[in-house]
Amino acid sequence: MPELKILLFDIGGVLLNNAWGHESRRRAADLFRLDYEEMNGLHNFIFSTYETGKITLDEYLDTVVFNHPRAFSREDVKAFMFAQSVELPDMLAWLTAWKQNHCGFRIFAVNNEGRELNQHRINTFNLHKVFDAFISSCEVGMVKPDPNIWRLAMGIAQAKPEQCVYFDDRLMLARAAGKLGIRAYHHQTFDETRQILEDLSHSPLSDYEYRFNQ
Repeated sequence: MPELKILLFDIGGVLLNNAWGHESRRRAADLFRLDYEEMNGLHNFIFSTYETGKITLDEYLDTVVFNHPRAFSREDVKAFMFAQSVELPDMLAWLTAWKQNHCGFRIFAVNNEGRELNQHRINTFNLHKVFDAFISSCEVGMVKPDPNIWRLAMGIAQAKPEQCVYFDDRLMLARAAGKLGIRAYHHQTFDETRQILEDLSHSPLSDYEYRFNQ
């Protein structure tokens, strides 16, 4: 088996929280006194269009929030949205230090995110220190589980599937990557993922049985 060349990571649910998930939208509805069911239905209708970079955050908000006159501004809502992003315990700090001191691998992000949220999270949490490239849905016009988003990452890296390892907090997406021949892991805890990475840094990829952490 070829030597490991690249590590692929999701961001939301692995290093950071899912910034604009249903819990954040529920909090926004409570704070701004929005009809959550209407807001959530419109969100589900249009969010993939935003995630693939076809509309801006302002255009997304025009549909989801500012479809009625409001007593607050879009800047109020955007500030709230950006503030929802938080670092998950341990993983980001450890991975940053490991990349700089012990890793020896290239690391790419493969994530679904709208452009403004993606840029905010990259800049706020210094993700350039971790990732050599960002294969973000808003920039490439594809969202996971489209297999072509992983194929694009491998093409950019000039790596074969068996030379890649992928981590995602959603088992379904880990399995989607696995169907391409990528060694994919379901990220569940910091300790499990750290151990996998430390083992990979000391032994050939071929020493490891392909598995999903259930």
